[in-house]
Amino acid sequence: MWNGHHLLGCRGADAAQARELLSLAHADAFGGTELNGRTVANLFFEDSTRTRVSFTIAAQNLGARVVDLGSKGSSLSKGESLIDTAWTIESMGVDALVVRAAQSGACELISRHVGIPVINAGDGMHQHPTQALTDALNIGRAHGRTGGWDFSGLHVVIVGDVVSSRVARSNAGLLRALGARVTLCGPAMMCPGSLSELGCEVSHDLDALVDQADVMMMLRIQFERGGGARLASSRLYHACYGLTLGRAARMKDGAIVMHPGPMNRGVEIAGEVADGSRSVIRDQVEGGVLVRKAALKLALDRG
Repeated sequence: MWNGHHLLGCRGADAAQARELLSLAHADAFGGTELNGRTVANLFFEDSTRTRVSFTIAAQNLGARVVDLGSKGSSLSKGESLIDTAWTIESMGVDALVVRAAQSGACELISRHVGIPVINAGDGMHQHPTQALTDALNIGRAHGRTGGWDFSGLHVVIVGDVVSSRVARSNAGLLRALGARVTLCGPAMMCPGSLSELGCEVSHDLDALVDQADVMMMLRIQFERGGGARLASSRLYHACYGLTLGRAARMKDGAIVMHPGPMNRGVEIAGEVADGSRSVIRDQVEGGVLVRKAALKLALDRG
């Protein structure tokens, strides 16, 4: 999971490293001065609400200064490369970079050219490690697995536009490393059989999985990445692959509903389900701050 002091992805995740970070996040025993005198730069070259704000709050809660930079208003809009932008920010004395970019592999590329820690906040359709860690934190808390973060026996079903989803790819690697069974589900164009290379089962029949899952994780259709291009209608999608009230009622006792956000209510999930008693969606947002505090502290300690 860690590549030196860089946190880049969860494919082939190391369970011991993940458990260390999850335990630190769960304890939330930060004093608020751990990163005094340090500066964290958020380089967000793609739109974000939850991830960007949670990294900012996490860094500030640890006592760090935060610099926010987007593609608009930066020299990227004048043709400067990502690497040159990262070099420039590093040369100003920044201690860590949090990077979100539309290009898959952008964060790993930047990490090869700078000496300070790089944390991947989402790169194209590739990886989003802190979101997967956030999801694992909430799964562990909901199912009483925080003692050892052992997810053996838990069945996680990830539903929707899987092929476009960096969240799904990161969760597949991390949750399997922690012992969970992971099934990817969606229409064939959004969840092709080739995704089995992630080590997960692939299904196109949501109704056959609803009463088996301990976790139902719903994904947004990523229209901006071409997701749903051949979709007949949002209403039909909701009928076939949405977590409706009827499907939620069939879930087994103790099973939880998740969504990394942003949600399209009435498409991938019914509003009543998103706000219902099984939902831990708001807990995911809260947990995101804890995980990002832990990620920043570990990255700078390792650095």
